[in-house]
Amino acid sequence: MSRFILAFCSFIICLSCKNETKSIEALTTKEPTFAIVIHGGAGTILKKNMTPEKEALYKAKLEEAIKVGYQILKNGGSSLDAVQKTINVLEDSPLFNAGKGAVFTNAGTNEHDASIMDGKTLNAGASAGTKTVKNPIDLARAIMEHSPHVMLSGEGAEQFATEQGLHIVDSSYFYTENRFNSLKKVKASEQVAFYDDEIKDSKFGTVGCAALDKNGNLAAGTSTGGMTNKRWGRIGDSPIIGAGTYANNNTCAISCTGWGEFFIRSVVAHDISALMEYKGLSIEEAAKEVIQNKVPALGGDGGIIGVDKHGNIAMEFNTAGMYRATMNANGDLYIGIYGN
Repeated sequence: MSRFILAFCSFIICLSCKNETKSIEALTTKEPTFAIVIHGGAGTILKKNMTPEKEALYKAKLEEAIKVGYQILKNGGSSLDAVQKTINVLEDSPLFNAGKGAVFTNAGTNEHDASIMDGKTLNAGASAGTKTVKNPIDLARAIMEHSPHVMLSGEGAEQFATEQGLHIVDSSYFYTENRFNSLKKVKASEQVAFYDDEIKDSKFGTVGCAALDKNGNLAAGTSTGGMTNKRWGRIGDSPIIGAGTYANNNTCAISCTGWGEFFIRSVVAHDISALMEYKGLSIEEAAKEVIQNKVPALGGDGGIIGVDKHGNIAMEFNTAGMYRATMNANGDLYIGIYGN
């Protein structure tokens, strides 16, 4: 009898160990999480000013862009590739103030700024004031990976882009009637006392993306045509690492959109990461503190999109609206334009 009891106990212990092993295996083989979030600029975006047709165009392009990055992540690709290829779609659309849809400077030209950052290595690349590079985010990544520098500007950046075999176009490629009319309207406002939302938003306009891949690596990128009617070679926050773009595997990946001067002074993207790292705030808490308190206290406005190392997403803005979209590992898609 005692032998039977001993054998039975041994069987139960063995079975228990097997079940525990299976439980551990189930935990360790769990599919890694990933996530992606994008923005197409913040500003006075009101439903009353948007036709159903135009709203549909924006939503369709946001969905197209984010699904490009999502597919890369789903297939095990890098967050850097997802960020770059997603931004390419937005840069190629005239709907957004980046690439093809860039606004005009005071001199009637289009000048582009962009940046990208790798959260794993903290390596980064940025370009400013280019006029002939079709996809500025490609240039930013080339600078990060194929030069000893972080930021290149103007003719030098264009020369580097040519040497890297990037797509160079005639400056006329960036002409769009809508953007040129906006320039004329803003210029007229300097002479005549009238004001509207379009003029108010002349300082806005950017596209950006932040992503977490299956390997736990974060990346962020931002691309812009800058400020309508800008002069003297003005550069905003978009190409400035820590201000418009930041990624760190220890915390989060952030891309900003808004009144660049205030985002530079507030070092917005890095500040969100720092609040998470040093104060233990969540990405939602950190983003809210910076965008709803710190930036407005200086007189600035705009928004951010970001994802943390666990796949949690933040989309915070203090303007009437922000073009935005997210997708998670489950394939859940969210698209937003207006404020809540």
